Amino acid sequence: MPLWLKDPLAILAENAERGVVIDGTKIVELVAKGQEPSSPIDETFEAGRHVVLPGLVNTHHHFYQTLTRAHPQAINKELFAWLQTLYPVWARLSPGDLAIATRLALTELLMSGVTTTSDHHYVFPSGLDEAVDIQVAEARRAGLRMTVTRGSMNLSTKDGGLPPDSVVQDEDTILADCERAITRHHERGEGAMIQIALAPCSPFSVTKGLMRATAELAQAQDCRLHTHLAETQDEDAYCREVFGMSPLDYLEDTGWLTARSWLAHGIHFSDGDIERLGRHGVGVCHCPTSNMLLASGRCRTCELEAAGVAVGLGVDGSASNDSSNLMEGVRHALLANRLTYGTKVTHLDALRWATQGSARCLGRDDIGVIAAGKQADLALFTLEELRFSGAGDPLAALVLCGAHRADRVMVAGRWRVSEGLPVGVDLERLRAEHGAAASRLIMLD
Repeated sequence: MPLWLKDPLAILAENAERGVVIDGTKIVELVAKGQEPSSPIDETFEAGRHVVLPGLVNTHHHFYQTLTRAHPQAINKELFAWLQTLYPVWARLSPGDLAIATRLALTELLMSGVTTTSDHHYVFPSGLDEAVDIQVAEARRAGLRMTVTRGSMNLSTKDGGLPPDSVVQDEDTILADCERAITRHHERGEGAMIQIALAPCSPFSVTKGLMRATAELAQAQDCRLHTHLAETQDEDAYCREVFGMSPLDYLEDTGWLTARSWLAHGIHFSDGDIERLGRHGVGVCHCPTSNMLLASGRCRTCELEAAGVAVGLGVDGSASNDSSNLMEGVRHALLANRLTYGTKVTHLDALRWATQGSARCLGRDDIGVIAAGKQADLALFTLEELRFSGAGDPLAALVLCGAHRADRVMVAGRWRVSEGLPVGVDLERLRAEHGAAASRLIMLD
């Protein structure tokens, strides 16, 4: 039944002043100023109160970390010390913990305007072997598109890595489950709701052999690759000491310098590194909030884009953010990048990173923009809170005045948020169940 989102207050699309027409799961028409829809309309949604964006796309997260936000022993620490503090806590994650953490993160993201997300789950303590299946079930329940990355670690403290023995797996177990997850869950093609990517955690938690074998499996199965890289100077020093090469040389040596790959953080790259990333089509997920919180450094977004690198946005883990709100991350991206690049970085750049750029990181061209033929994934915001009073440019106001909660969110043509609330979710119950799970972890710590 064709639906006309009619006469929005503003919309992030050209020649769509009178809105968009949706039929099924797709946008079928943009309605320009002074025009009417070209085909009969069955339903009209009056959008005069709403600023309409493409659904936001979150390209890096760790959902399980919602259970350890603002952990008293982890605050005010840089990455390595922060990880060493929290790994023993995360080692006690149960299947129920991961399910409720994923449910809460997906709900937070959805309420902030996210319609597609990825998650990087790499902690596999005993009993959590079916983590991918748990996350897929929760994503289907919530109605978001999701790239579930089958993370991995096989280099523990006894081998010179950072994670404890209790959260790592051996290479054969990892690769077998990666192949199983792809076979069972990976959807290919336009409109996919669930996709699987392969995601060894980082140079200091996986062996070079696992990195190479994962790249080979991804090529054979035609899926994407994801990992943390060039996040801190400590990581750079580690790679040079252990592998005798820079992080990017390590990436190339293991077969990851490919258009299948997108990297989280990508802060400490040289000019030559950036040129190589662009030449090979590697994407970078900019994580401004966690980069600032962990004092990791500044991503060179403008140089990366100039070199042809797809730059997306991610909230990163909710123990290093400590939020799952990508609209908030858009504002942080603008402000953090102004410190480096001045006013040449605009609100439109930050919004592009969170939509079209993020979609490119995930290897998708069917989402991230408002255009005929694209998926009907939309985030609608109002400007009725006090923070927006007096705002002249509605699109700029979303970013500059700090929008953080969508009024309406549509995924694949279906409303998933209505009047600011996720459809079919009992927020009070979710908060209580999640808080109880977090309290158990803290009490055991």
